[in-house]
Amino acid sequence: MTMPKENTDAGTNTGAGADTHTDAARALRGLENSSPSVRLQAALAVGTSPDPRFVDRLIERCAVEPEFYVREMLTWALTRHPSDLTVPGLIDELRSVGTQARSQALHTLSKVADRRAWPAITRALLTDADDEVARSAWRAAVVLVPEGEAAELAEVLATQFGRGGRETRLSLSRALIALGEVIVPTLRAAAKDPDPRVRQHAIATERLLRDPDAGFEFAVEEAKRVVALGVSGQEES
Repeated sequence: MTMPKENTDAGTNTGAGADTHTDAARALRGLENSSPSVRLQAALAVGTSPDPRFVDRLIERCAVEPEFYVREMLTWALTRHPSDLTVPGLIDELRSVGTQARSQALHTLSKVADRRAWPAITRALLTDADDEVARSAWRAAVVLVPEGEAAELAEVLATQFGRGGRETRLSLSRALIALGEVIVPTLRAAAKDPDPRVRQHAIATERLLRDPDAGFEFAVEEAKRVVALGVSGQEES
């Protein structure tokens, strides 16, 4: 009796497992493609079918991807994977010398929103010399800060009053406002700072806290008037 021949070729992969492996390899190659649209579709595919094999490559790509909308898709793809897999790698990126690596890792941590990452949001990151890194750190911090530590965070953020241009100042105000009423003592203290830029920014932030619909530009102009008029101006306003 002739027995069926056994397939002993270990190098031959067939079936769904082989298809999955091929799809994963194709998606990972797509992340390196010269076309932004191809990279976008690859990131979408990776997020649609999460796989632990993708995590390290997604994090690596975040550090060098030049297109904003592709980076956003990479972040989304990472949020589709378990935080137990993504958070350690993202925290490692916070020590990178590359500003984009740090900034995008912080941005992604704010979207993952796993508070186990909180200890990695250091004062050094919150005061980073690069505006984009600092702004990303502010946004991540207000998402991840544990209950009872918001006031302490506000004090650190207040050291950045008067920093940068309009977008940076607005980002700081929004981060502080997201912490709620706990920031008021810090704002009042900063409103007495010797530096007029710090005073203006603190006063504008409190105006926005009280009236979110006022708009940042209006709040800044009002703050400038108050600072220019001094204490008597504050009493009149």
